[in-house]
Amino acid sequence: MSSVAWPTDPDHLREALLAWYDDGHREFPWRDDADPWAILVSEVMSQQTQLDRIVEPYREFVDRWPTPGALAAADRSAVVAFWTDHSLGYNNRARYLHEAAAMVVEEFDGSLPADRDSLQTLQGVGPYTATAVAAFAFDRPVAVVDTNVERVLYRLLEGVREHDDPPYDALIEELLAPDRPAAFNNAIMELGGVACTPTPACDDAACPFRSHCHAYRTGDFTAPDVPTQPAFDGSRRQFRGRVLRTLADGPRPVDAVGHAVRVDYDPAGDPGREWLDGLLDDLERDGLIERRESDGERVVALRSSDSPAETRDATAETRDATADGPD
Repeated sequence: MSSVAWPTDPDHLREALLAWYDDGHREFPWRDDADPWAILVSEVMSQQTQLDRIVEPYREFVDRWPTPGALAAADRSAVVAFWTDHSLGYNNRARYLHEAAAMVVEEFDGSLPADRDSLQTLQGVGPYTATAVAAFAFDRPVAVVDTNVERVLYRLLEGVREHDDPPYDALIEELLAPDRPAAFNNAIMELGGVACTPTPACDDAACPFRSHCHAYRTGDFTAPDVPTQPAFDGSRRQFRGRVLRTLADGPRPVDAVGHAVRVDYDPAGDPGREWLDGLLDDLERDGLIERRESDGERVVALRSSDSPAETRDATAETRDATADGPD
């Protein structure tokens, strides 16, 4: 067990994450291929390389050398030339993969072993790659921790920031879905790849952790690989834009606006009505919105004005909110 407290039951977080992943995620060919050799190839190719850049090289590689035996029988220069031609970086990876294929043929009868210790005996296969192959190819209940996963945990859990050496492995082991390890590992890595990016897209990607996330609540999106605060996400300007975008369809009750712009909004909590009133005060002072009574209820609306300047300002800020990105 780790020493970091979870903001809610890990079972709830796990279920929310898997539901988010099942509802829609990026499609990559290796996610549909449980062949251990193909998984190893994808892991070696994707080291320090964006996933969408290796899709075509991956397909060509496994089509040309579909088994460890096929690659082991190939001339090493051909393998290195393929690597170079496809700009896959670090030609040592191609040489190591060629040597690993020969080891699989000679020591494991042509089939990749399923356990991490045996996988790590292969040339160029370290603890991370061995764990990834065990999880994705053999559905072993092991957690794969990369930079994306560390960023998610650092932002989600306040207590992680108190550690010089955060217990990422232990935390992910606690969160892991033992009955769906491959899906879970893909899901948490996908979350870091599309939602909890260095400049996060919490709302646009519908991050399932928002209502429990320390970074989302505080606006502090720093992380080990993001040492300085992203300029826009979590900023006051971002929330101003969300309010205007929310009101574009018509007036709304005050608390309805709060819930629309922050999933963790609680009228009596933090962020709550006091935080929202401050935001609305700013917008009202700038002539962009107005608050009024309607059927005995306090509502917020975009300000009606014949002033070209005010109309132009409101339109510009709403456009920025729709973009929902940095200046």
